[in-house]
Amino acid sequence: MKTIIVGIGNPILCDDGVGIHVAQQLKHHITDPQVTIDEAFTGGMNLLDLLIGYERAILIDAVKTQDAKKGEVKRFSLQDMSSVHSCNPHDVSLLQALQLAENIGEKNIPRDITIIGILMKETPCEFGETLSSEIAEAVPKAVEMALTELDKWNLNT
Repeated sequence: MKTIIVGIGNPILCDDGVGIHVAQQLKHHITDPQVTIDEAFTGGMNLLDLLIGYERAILIDAVKTQDAKKGEVKRFSLQDMSSVHSCNPHDVSLLQALQLAENIGEKNIPRDITIIGILMKETPCEFGETLSSEIAEAVPKAVEMALTELDKWNLNT
């Protein structure tokens, strides 16, 4: 089944770019031609454009929460993220974008979407391309979680 893995984030905002770092590491592990690895610096409708044509998707991103230890890696379903909003006030959340696509009859959107979140308490605001030590230590864990997800779907990694 056609699957896409998307690392999401801003690579020049330190820890916010963690999804990009994970996607880059996954490129060294995945050889299955049914799996595409991409990077996204946006969300909402623009992210939806990347997902069209795939049956499954794994999204990897920094997730802001007060309830977790910085650098913890967790698996979420899309429904777990129903309150997540796009950081762009002119856009919609991914969940809203997917609902809109369904409402207009788009049939080629993934039916199975998994989110791998690297947890942090604050969204970084400083510029830089280097991850903090806690977030950098989470990258291999997130890579392993994505590979485990692919194994569940019987995709050859």
